[in-house]
Amino acid sequence: MEFIAHNLAPIMFAGLICFLLVGFPVAFSLGACGLFFAFIGIEMNVLPEALLQALPLRIYGIMQNDTLLAIPFFTLMGLILERSGMAEDLLDTIGQLFGPIRGGLALAVIFVGALLAATTGVVAASVISMGLISLPIMLRYGYDRRLAAGVIAASGTLAQIIPPSLVLIIIADQLGRSVGDMYKGAFLPGLMLTGFYALYVILLAVIKPQWVPALPPEARTLREDNGKSGVPSLLVLTAICTAASIYVAKNMPALHTWWSGEAVDKVALDETIVVSMCFGVALAFVAASFNKITRLGLLSRAAERVTFALIPPLLLIFLVLGTIFLGVATPTEGGAMGALGAIIMAVIRGRLSMSLLKQALNTTTKLSCFVVFILVGATIFGLTFQGVDGPLWVEHLLSGLPGGQLGFLIVVNIMVFFLAFFLDFFELSFIVVPLLAPVADKLGIDLIWFGVLLAINMQTSFMHPPFGFALFYLRSVAPAKEYMDKVTKKMIAPVTTTQIYWGAIPFLCIQILMVVLVITFPGIVSSGLDKAEVYDLDKVRLEMEANVPAPMEQADPTAGMPGSEAPAAEDDPLKAMQESLSQDAEKKN
Repeated sequence: MEFIAHNLAPIMFAGLICFLLVGFPVAFSLGACGLFFAFIGIEMNVLPEALLQALPLRIYGIMQNDTLLAIPFFTLMGLILERSGMAEDLLDTIGQLFGPIRGGLALAVIFVGALLAATTGVVAASVISMGLISLPIMLRYGYDRRLAAGVIAASGTLAQIIPPSLVLIIIADQLGRSVGDMYKGAFLPGLMLTGFYALYVILLAVIKPQWVPALPPEARTLREDNGKSGVPSLLVLTAICTAASIYVAKNMPALHTWWSGEAVDKVALDETIVVSMCFGVALAFVAASFNKITRLGLLSRAAERVTFALIPPLLLIFLVLGTIFLGVATPTEGGAMGALGAIIMAVIRGRLSMSLLKQALNTTTKLSCFVVFILVGATIFGLTFQGVDGPLWVEHLLSGLPGGQLGFLIVVNIMVFFLAFFLDFFELSFIVVPLLAPVADKLGIDLIWFGVLLAINMQTSFMHPPFGFALFYLRSVAPAKEYMDKVTKKMIAPVTTTQIYWGAIPFLCIQILMVVLVITFPGIVSSGLDKAEVYDLDKVRLEMEANVPAPMEQADPTAGMPGSEAPAAEDDPLKAMQESLSQDAEKKN
């Protein structure tokens, strides 16, 4: 019994693993394990009887957490945009644009997947929608099945790391850090990962051109009446809008001065990027709208279609993320604005119906309840685990690893990589992050950088054969039987599970490479963060000395009275403090 009392923390952690391996839902496993070991600890006099009295307050604190409200708002925004046909329009438009080149359709899937990730933030929605829309087209025109499956699954998992990612919101909440800072830190790694996916497809187009054929001429419908592609018009519009964005970025201080009426010398980089890009995309939309209304014919059909399909979601992304980056709105307020913007866009497109809204609200409610239930279970487990000194046990276990910070990061990432076989990112965030964060903070690791690193690693949980959730989502929509294509009237062979698994492996390796790059080059994350202000304590002390008022000379009311004596100089505390500070300043000078 004494052995159990002294080792209750590792026994409790092993018990949780047993609960999970049995197959119980994670939320109930966490809660049951926490309550079970709490009763054991109370009976063995290891824990106080009043321990469980803190549970109601903790659970009530979850309900009061405003940050968690961003989850249903961003989920609703993404689902409405996805189910209103935005993904289908984007993929069709971008696919027509890149169709003439080898691998163009795969590149379109990657770019649209990144855009969907930035608008939905939900992996399941991205993978399922891309699988339903793009997989039949890629199979129709002879794409390699393994590549097609891998591209769709990998592009869908970008919702894990590209803001507004749901996992970044949860990790920021668990780490006690700003969601806006977490978004800033993850922005560049998300773009780099998208670029690596595109480079892999381009490399295959050179090495294995038969795997990524170009669209046949009869499939390229986005053309002018004279048969031309209309791409030069699109390039000219892009160049004009880019030049306008650069001009606005360079003149942001002057613009601020004009707007506020006060002289402004410098504007924050985040604000400059957001405002200039918003101006550029808005200018493109205004130009395309003016050309369509007046029928001047200044823009080609391709330029108009790309503008109307691409600009509205881009503008919504910049507005939502921009307000969060600039500190104008909280993540909750930004999510609410995004959900409202998505509803307005669906209404303008004429695709918002009561059934669509009910489906989106139903899915949002289920996902939000799923998250809250896991959080309640994690709170029960965490309370008991803290009571048995579990965090201290984890700290001793991990802080004593050879190699210092590097050794800790290697072991943690390997552990998260293998835990991702069995747990999704919600479960990992609620179970693992609270245990690792105190140790990382004690080792001097920046928690924003650490959180982004964990998010990238957790992203691999969706690509693990045979347990990857993205692979399961794709398997549910991929054809399991031979079918007749409705366009070519040819029989199309099914996509096997083995092909899906093999297709995911190259992209899984790219994700692991991204983890290594972030560990090796921390600036990939920290470059997007605001620089912490460093204060010169000596300068602050000198300023305080200068502001200390001089002692006022007042007449002694007891002067001249018998027995009165003037107070000694050393008895004046204010004068003594001034003399001490002056002596210290002289020594340093």
